[in-house]
Amino acid sequence: MLFAALYFSEGAPIGFIWWALPAQLRLQGIPIEQITLLTSALVFPWTLKFLWAPLVDLFSGGRWTLKHWVFAAQFGMALCIVPLFFVTNAVAFPVVAACLLLHSVAAATQDVAIDALAIHIIPSQERGRINGWMQAGMLLGRALFGGVSLVVIARVDPRVVLALLIAAILSSALLLARSAIQPQLRANGEKKQQRLHEFAARLKNVAKARTTWLGFVVALFGGAAYEGTGAVAGPFLVDRGLSAETVGLFFGFPAVLAMMVGSLLGGFIADKLNKHTAVMLFIVLIVVVVAAIGLTDLYHDERQHMLLPMLALLYFGIGLFTAASYAFFMEITEPHLAATQFSAFMGATNLCESWSALLIGRLVGGFGYPAAFIGMSLLSLVALPALAAAQRTRSLQ
Repeated sequence: MLFAALYFSEGAPIGFIWWALPAQLRLQGIPIEQITLLTSALVFPWTLKFLWAPLVDLFSGGRWTLKHWVFAAQFGMALCIVPLFFVTNAVAFPVVAACLLLHSVAAATQDVAIDALAIHIIPSQERGRINGWMQAGMLLGRALFGGVSLVVIARVDPRVVLALLIAAILSSALLLARSAIQPQLRANGEKKQQRLHEFAARLKNVAKARTTWLGFVVALFGGAAYEGTGAVAGPFLVDRGLSAETVGLFFGFPAVLAMMVGSLLGGFIADKLNKHTAVMLFIVLIVVVVAAIGLTDLYHDERQHMLLPMLALLYFGIGLFTAASYAFFMEITEPHLAATQFSAFMGATNLCESWSALLIGRLVGGFGYPAAFIGMSLLSLVALPALAAAQRTRSLQ
């Protein structure tokens, strides 16, 4: 319940700021160029969070713990929302943009601290299931504040949604405050110079570890099939004759529900098997589904009715893979470097999303959707030897 609530506090502002707010800004007459510039800028703190993640590792323990990092980040997120009660988006757009950028920095820091906390206190045999609940909480927050909030804003004062958003951000703080968890890996009196020396030594060992680099290969290639497909799924369905309303309803409900169910089941399976094996199985499933979508599209006139069910199965697979792969990354992360190393793995997954979207756009333009889907599927297979090698390395340790 705690980690589902913490990730709900992450997903709610992401859904509002990245999904609902752009539509609201456009309705208020903000130029599309300004909106896209803002949304792209808000992604940067999440991509670059690994740069300040070491501060969370260095300055955790003693009187300032990971719980305090989460509290501070959440209150920072909430404070950055407060000015939006008093300004009009269309009139004070620079103020809105500045507040949201600061909010994103605090939110990315919260994410770093929550993941580090999970690595410290969750036993290995439960990491899959907890990651499943974390993803379910995040998706619920995104759905409520990304989609449902647009319906609510059309009927009530937008400030009501802002108040609910602040409540959602701070809701998990109550659970965290009441929890007994208190991860401390160092003594209160440890000197800063000694702490920095130990951090540098551990970072050097992790950088030389074979498992670390195999993890980066998995992060950079494992999700290529679904990241690329997801980037063009909307235009693909529109090109195949589906209405914008149908596409919107699909991504608003069946896709999110499939990912939530997949996350919970994927985490459970990862704990019952082992993380490496589960991630391998889920990559193979996604590769088969994406390749099947590509082959089906060769005959789209006859089999158009199969596209939505197959995409729903893909999003179910994405849920499976996400929960299991995050548990895998936690498994190979050094606990004393939890914030630094895990954030680096997450940065690599963001890079996978970026290059996959760029590449599939080129492939669709040059060779069409079927070849693009099959090509992206093959690229995901690069992660399988890395996973097998990581499993062998772990078994020898």
